[in-house]
Amino acid sequence: MPVAELLEVRALSVSFVTEAGVARVLDGVNLSLRPGEIMGLVGESGCGKTTLARTILGALPVNGRIEAGALRFDGGDLLAADAERVRGRAITFVPQDPFTAFNPLFTVGDQIMELLRWKSPERTRGGARRRADRARALAMLRAVQLPDPERLMRRYPHELSGGQRQRVMIAMALLPEPRLVVADEPTTALDVTIQAQVLRLLRRLARERGVAMLFATHDLGTAWEICDRVMVMYAGQELECAPVAEFFRAPMAPYARLLLESLPTSGAGLTGIAGEVPNLIAPPSGCRFHPRCPNAGERCGEVQAMPREMAVDHVVRCHHPHLQTVAA
Repeated sequence: MPVAELLEVRALSVSFVTEAGVARVLDGVNLSLRPGEIMGLVGESGCGKTTLARTILGALPVNGRIEAGALRFDGGDLLAADAERVRGRAITFVPQDPFTAFNPLFTVGDQIMELLRWKSPERTRGGARRRADRARALAMLRAVQLPDPERLMRRYPHELSGGQRQRVMIAMALLPEPRLVVADEPTTALDVTIQAQVLRLLRRLARERGVAMLFATHDLGTAWEICDRVMVMYAGQELECAPVAEFFRAPMAPYARLLLESLPTSGAGLTGIAGEVPNLIAPPSGCRFHPRCPNAGERCGEVQAMPREMAVDHVVRCHHPHLQTVAA
């Protein structure tokens, strides 16, 4: 029996009003995420990963607006007014920069307890709830491998290292017992060794707690490390979605293939993708990658392809997909 989707994004279009004009930053994007699954949003800067994450979180900037589409979470309409009760509880967030996410004037413990004041899954009230919340906070800090959590709760954010701050952010995202965590490039600000530790921690905790994760990254190595499936985005459109092993073995969208071929390899020179990312105020019609695509035909500039399932869970939006595996 098929597993019901936890999150469904259908034909989502989002624009930003700017001084230069209206930027169409998401163009009919589709995505589905199952319970307990880790989905990677992959693409270069400006492809729409963060905007998609912010739309799901209900955190678009004031100049952002949803033009069309639907968002459904656990069977309910995520765009409905009462969805605010879902965000921050059933859906939580791990930011890219943990330092700016903290208030520097309050201790880590004060900020954790303030979160639990509003988002605690504990059903009791008064002193009993506060004691239970504190015990849960200390247990979660241990779960994210932070030593001496009692002492850490008394410290200020600037007294922690970048890796420690990000582990606290992960703990705070998990404390409300969410069903979905949205992580927006959560290891970018960390050095390589700490990145690997945090990625392993995220994957283990997601598995142990049955939490789904939407993980935005521009780093394909990070996607390989943590994700079950990846969705490739370009200039506000989704081009391909596939299980991670299948994607790295046989990407079908020309952009996805060129993206993989641009990765540095031993003994080979660096290769790039010809052309430039389009201006989203006046984007190309049809598939937005077609001006740079070696496979492009006349239809590509007229209309974006409909999603096609080329193999199990492997969906491509391309009129002329590759059908061969990449070289090892």
